[in-house]
Amino acid sequence: MHSSDTNGLGHDGEQKMNFRKRTQRIRELNDKFRRTGFGGRQMITAGIQEMGLPAILTIRQLVAKDDAFCEDNDPYGEHDFGDLTYRNEKVFWKIDYYDATLTVGSPDPADPDVTTRVLTIMLASEY
Repeated sequence: MHSSDTNGLGHDGEQKMNFRKRTQRIRELNDKFRRTGFGGRQMITAGIQEMGLPAILTIRQLVAKDDAFCEDNDPYGEHDFGDLTYRNEKVFWKIDYYDATLTVGSPDPADPDVTTRVLTIMLASEY
């Protein structure tokens, strides 16, 4: 019996479980970052900037509270994208994963020690 078979999952089952745990960890890190702003960098586009500080603060609060995730807008279960409406303007937000130097993608988005999360908030028309 192989050691991976001792848990009754077999190799494929173990890979699926590890994938689910990894996805859950990414989702937790994304949710924490989105809600608190800690754990990465936050960017806004020119269109959001032009709306003025009160709008920026309100939109940022709406992003923090956004939890309308479903299969259609979150197919990978990472909570890394969302959309909302502010004063009849469609707004997108997206979390991307970079390495510590922000030059290439993160080698492991589930590991905050090697990942810099970047939250970008933009008007849908800027996408």
